[in-house]
Amino acid sequence: MAERTENIQRDKVIEDQVDVAVIGAGHAGCEAALACARLGLKTVIFTMSVDSIALMPCNPSVGGSSKGHLVREVDALGGEMGKVIDQTFIQSRMLNVSKGPAVHSLRAQADKAAYSRTMRQVLENTPNLRIRQSEVMEIITEEGKITGVRIRSGMILPCRACILCTGTYLQAKCIYGDVEIYTGPNGLEAANHLTASLLDHGIRMMRFKTGTPARADGRTIDYSKMTEQKGDRRVVPFSFETDPESVQKEQVSCWLTYTNEETHRIIRANLDRSPLFSGVIEGTGPRYCPSIEDKVVRFADKDRHQVFIEPEGLSTNEMYIGGMSSSLPDDVQVAMYRTVPGLEHMEIVKNAYAIEYDCIDPAQLKETLEFKNIAGLFGGGQINGSSGYEEAAAQGLLAGINAAMYVLGKEPLVIDRSEGYIGVLVDDLVTKENREPYRMMTSRAEYRLLLRQDNADLRLTEKGYRVGLISEERWQKLCRKKEQIEAEIDRVEHTVIGGSETVQTFLEEHGSQRLKSGTTIGELIRRPELDYDTLSPLDPERPELPVDVREQVNINIKYEGYIERQKRQVEQFKKLEKRLIPENIRYEEIAGLRIEARQKLEKFRPSSVGQASRISGVSPADISVLLVWLQAAARRGETAGKE
Repeated sequence: MAERTENIQRDKVIEDQVDVAVIGAGHAGCEAALACARLGLKTVIFTMSVDSIALMPCNPSVGGSSKGHLVREVDALGGEMGKVIDQTFIQSRMLNVSKGPAVHSLRAQADKAAYSRTMRQVLENTPNLRIRQSEVMEIITEEGKITGVRIRSGMILPCRACILCTGTYLQAKCIYGDVEIYTGPNGLEAANHLTASLLDHGIRMMRFKTGTPARADGRTIDYSKMTEQKGDRRVVPFSFETDPESVQKEQVSCWLTYTNEETHRIIRANLDRSPLFSGVIEGTGPRYCPSIEDKVVRFADKDRHQVFIEPEGLSTNEMYIGGMSSSLPDDVQVAMYRTVPGLEHMEIVKNAYAIEYDCIDPAQLKETLEFKNIAGLFGGGQINGSSGYEEAAAQGLLAGINAAMYVLGKEPLVIDRSEGYIGVLVDDLVTKENREPYRMMTSRAEYRLLLRQDNADLRLTEKGYRVGLISEERWQKLCRKKEQIEAEIDRVEHTVIGGSETVQTFLEEHGSQRLKSGTTIGELIRRPELDYDTLSPLDPERPELPVDVREQVNINIKYEGYIERQKRQVEQFKKLEKRLIPENIRYEEIAGLRIEARQKLEKFRPSSVGQASRISGVSPADISVLLVWLQAAARRGETAGKE
């Protein structure tokens, strides 16, 4: 490969070297490039079209169940997605409010054009960062290290690190009915050459599929037949830096309707024309976001499915028909959509379609998102086998931070499963065999009571500060917030309330039992029907505190027992994470390991015993054998096996 690189360099013009080249300007690429540039590195971001920067080719929203957690964590680390959606949302809702705080999650409807335009403006005005519209054809390495990239013109751009954020563009193909168009999403040009270069470098590739529903002309929809879904009366911003008052504004409505048996009949009658069932589509699709024809087949017992009608923005009449992605022919699409209440006369602006694309096997990545076999090459977003804007942004930010740390010669940032949803996301990608596009869900996080969206700043801002993406002012503000929370928890736990008639009457009015003796405010907060704010009339000494501080006081007291139990579980988890495995370990030499375990451990090359324990096919007995071997190696003085 080094010889090939030298030949190319002799033949082609070479641009000035940059520190980091980011390939792709979707949600992963934007976060990656901004992180590197903000850390002082000369950065270039390549895009097939500058008009597609931060494009939302599918759902016009940011956040949602578990995904809202990721956006808040991105913000806590110093990322941009939360700030931009706060500026460009047209509706915002906190989901799952009837459930516990672990699953509360923000979701904002975006003005797609405004979101893309605003993010582009951020990129264009960030020092050390330049945008380049060109297709990257090849990555160039020398002695196992990234040294540059070659673009379509043949020009080579030397770089010290490179981040792949190609989204769904690699050898992309859009499909509906008999129509196959070799383009990226929204008819944009596909990237048809980079895959070959990645294969030449020994990178294992996969073929995945996703899809999107039709867009309808909003003037042809009858909303009176649908259920209106309004935004929250009091909007909570995504970014911890956004002034809450700045996001209180008039919001648009979304709408809910349902498919019916006639919809399903039309779909079943045309399954032979569906590329999904005829074998035309070869890529593996997302299990948790199936097409409508897949839903009808897999859930044959259901007589209806939800359909969400969501505006694409304030400057367009386009409406997104959520829940009905499809690859059926256009005549079938028209027929099936028009069976849905409210859509009887809808006119399609854009057809639904499936899109196939190339991605990598993420088992080739370290937990830093650097490739194991190519130093300085990182992957972020859908190229890693994931789905979703939020998952992409989270990976892009982490890859960007670690590419910067690599160039600067500093320790990489690793977020483990007990520290954030980002840690869960990355750990799942690099330790599990992903046979379909990965989607984040709250159920994937073992410690979700600790990893709430409301405390993302308390969990991760220190990491962002130490990396260099969080300002001193923001860090000091967080320190004051922590002090206020701790002081108030201590105060209410030691503030005693007697059983006066006023107190007893108050408790009865709120459906709570009368007191038999004096108690603390903390104990009253623990009652299911009471909370910190409700008890303010009984607490005249209460200081004036911000909403977010009061929220943390309430949650930490009310769920104290559960939180402490999860903290003990995390302590046990950390013990295995600290047991490092030497990089040069030869699993075939470890007697007692089953053949499957050896094969899986060799494939994934885990960095710790904890990571090894989460690999499918590695049993607890195999972990015991591995621990014994590591202990013996440590006694022999093989320091690589020590903590």
